[in-house]
Amino acid sequence: MKKNSYGIEQLIAHRDPMILISELSEYDDSMATGMVRITSDSPFMSEKGVPSYVGIEYMAQMVAAYEGAKALDSGGTVDIGFLLGSRKYKTHTPYFKLAQHLVVSVEELHKEESGLGVFDCKIKYNGELLAEAKVNVFQPDDPQGFIKGQ
Repeated sequence: MKKNSYGIEQLIAHRDPMILISELSEYDDSMATGMVRITSDSPFMSEKGVPSYVGIEYMAQMVAAYEGAKALDSGGTVDIGFLLGSRKYKTHTPYFKLAQHLVVSVEELHKEESGLGVFDCKIKYNGELLAEAKVNVFQPDDPQGFIKGQ
């Protein structure tokens, strides 16, 4: 596993206030782990915490950070990608709570030349599984052209 040396802003196309993940910790050719620190300033924070359905976006942003790190490592650029959906997103808690440091792991299960990919994703706190899903993503060769329908 490589220790990450990039700031999160370098790895994903999102900008504040929609950067929801705190860091990409380490990665290799097929998987990555990172951190989400739940603070009082976390987007979507309520009295009870951050609703666990936000975890799907934590997973998607961790996939984006992983892909961004691999792109930068190979001399490429960070491009936008799209969360297409998930299979069996399961949460084992209704909220991510204040002061939790969530570990988000993503493992690439399948990747096509077209840019379609499937990742096995998990969110844990102190080793306890809080959420899990298979996440489907798409990163076209020409994201701007794709957005414009070209």
